[in-house]
Parts: sequence; structure tokens; C-alpha cells
Amino acid sequence: MFPGLGLLRRPRRLLPRALPLVLLCAPLAGCQAGSAPGSASGSASHPVSATERDVRGAVAAWAAAPPERLSAIPLEGWSYEVSSVREEGVRAFARARLSYRLTGYDVAAPAGSAREVELARDTGTWSVVADRPAPGAPPQLWDQGTVTVERGARALVLGGAGQSSAALSAVAAEADVAVPAASAAWPGRWAGRVVVLVPGSLDAMAALLGRPADEYRGLGAVTTGRTGPGPAPADRVVVNPEGYAQLTAEGRQVILTHETTHVATRAATTARTPLWLSEGFADWAAYRGGRRTPAEAAPALARAVRRGDVPGALPANEAFAFGGDADALARSYEGSWLACRLIADKWGEAALVDLYERAGRESLPAALEEALGTDGGELTRAWREELRRELR
Repeated sequence: MFPGLGLLRRPRRLLPRALPLVLLCAPLAGCQAGSAPGSASGSASHPVSATERDVRGAVAAWAAAPPERLSAIPLEGWSYEVSSVREEGVRAFARARLSYRLTGYDVAAPAGSAREVELARDTGTWSVVADRPAPGAPPQLWDQGTVTVERGARALVLGGAGQSSAALSAVAAEADVAVPAASAAWPGRWAGRVVVLVPGSLDAMAALLGRPADEYRGLGAVTTGRTGPGPAPADRVVVNPEGYAQLTAEGRQVILTHETTHVATRAATTARTPLWLSEGFADWAAYRGGRRTPAEAAPALARAVRRGDVPGALPANEAFAFGGDADALARSYEGSWLACRLIADKWGEAALVDLYERAGRESLPAALEEALGTDGGELTRAWREELRRELR
């Protein structure tokens, strides 16, 4: 918790860079072009038995439309790609990849989920009796209970069990402000819309993300997705209802704008992008045009600078990891924001955007030279001078 705003800082990347994010919104994997969802196609190495063919057909027929209990959610492209079938007497279990889009929001790529579909056989006919997350896979929001849907002008908010329409409407209104703020900071092409999930509890949030609840305690929200080449995946901003409730109104707006900016910049963000730049840019977008002074918005770093502890280098990627010193983590975010603020003020906002785009596809030294006409050493020196000037 931070003074004044009551902001809750959080690292965006939930796993080390070397590992892909396999979350509720991970990009669709394992689908084969030309193979219909749930089809019974096989190969010479894996001939399809009569049972497997019938099970695949039953799954395909059942998946022709989303279940009735999901009718309030604007879904399209709902399909299951069966990868394997296991028969146990009159029961069968199909491992499948669910693919779907939220209408008007998942334009670039669909959302996906690993599922296990259970079927029962009666008089020779297979029928689906259950659909659940595959073992080890995170659930979807609707697996946790009834989903409530609220729409804003630029946002779709899906609430988990126990969330009221009034609370979700407030989130939608805040997201409607966050989207144009992110677009004003990021002129690059993006959907200009955001999907926000508000689970029923911290534990429900952690389950959706497939991580321990303690990793999200005290955080306001996170953004799912992955970086890398190809179309940006179906990102979701996932709110921690407990942490979000502790924020001031201004703090909630900053958090949602920060997370929405991650959605906006996703296509330009890769494993090359340093975390100080991606997190600093998101904070720069969130604070842009605000009334907070650097000392007010960066209290942890201000305390360090006042006692003579000026950081010697821009924050390394490791500085944003979970489980460390919370104060050190705060200083990393604050220093990253002030670095991006410095670049925007000294070289121009267009140069900051150019640096971000270049840093995602080439080395940072090359990006700094081409976008700013400087190098890492000079940027660091200017940044340290700025910290002393603004925070002392």
C-alpha cells in the first residue's frame, strides 16, 4: 500500500521469460489447419478406433454451441479440438482444447483452455455429461459459478460468483476511462477495447491464473497473455477483488490504466523488451497528465534518494520478481516510471514510443541509438541526475 493514492504495485510477467504463460487466456495451441474441431481424423501412427471416432463426433455435436448457462457471455467461434480419448467401460474421457472469442473483443486471436470432456454410453450412443478443466489446467471463470456480465463503451467486464452488478458497473466505468488514456499514450494500432475479469475472491483469482494466492495478495490487478511474434493473444485484465477494494478511486484508475496499457502494447512487446521499459511505460501512461509530483508518486524511491541511496543502474529484469523485498520492488517500478518520464520530457513522447517499438525487435543499445541518439550509459546518467533533482 502506498501513501496518498493507495496504489498496489504488481509485476506484469507472472513467470520467468524462458517459460511461456499458460493461463486462462493463452493463445490457442495444437489446432491443425484443415481439421474440423472435434473431428475424428487420425494417422498411420495413430489409427482412430470406432469408439474414438464416435466420441469425437459426440463432442463435436455437443460443442456446436456454447452451453445455455453461458448465454449472457458474448461468445463466438466456440469449438473443441480433441487430442486424445480414453475409454473406461461405459465412460469415456476426451482431452480437448477449447477455443472461443468474446464477440467484438478477441479480434486478433482466440482465447483457449485445456479441457477434459466426460461422456457416457447408453445403448451404444455417447453423450457428454461433464466438461471441466483438464488435470493441471486452470479453470475458466464460469467453472467457478455464475458469471455476471456488465458492458461499458470500451470494456467488457465479467464478474465471478458473488460479484454484484453495481460493483462490476463501476469497474466498467473505470475501464472506459483507462482505454482512451492508454490510446493517448500508445498511438500504435490495437483493439481499443479491454476485457476485465473480476473473480469472486483472491483464491478464485489465483485459481484462474494457476498460481498460489500468496503471489497476488496485496496486488490490485494483473494482465494475462504472452509476448512474442505473431498476433497478440486474447489478453485479460484480472482484478484481485480484495486488493482492488483497498485502493482509492484515483488508485483504481491508475491500476486499470497501467494494465490496459499492457494490453495496448502487447503486440510490440517481446522477450527483448526490458521490464523497466514495459513497466515504466505502463506507469507513465497511467500517471500521464496527473497532478502527483514524483516524490508523491514514488515514495519508496524518494526515501532512498533522500538517504543518499541513488540506484546505480536502471532496474534489471530480476528486480521485478515475486517473493523479494516489497520496498525494493516498489523502487524498481518507481524508477522505471521516472526513466520513461525522463525520456518523454527530454527526447519527446514520440521518441519514447519509438524506443518501445524498437526495443521489442532489436537490441536495446541499437534501439537507444536509433530512437534517442544516445546510449545506455548516457541515459543512466541523465536518469540518476533526474532522481536527485526530483526526489531530493
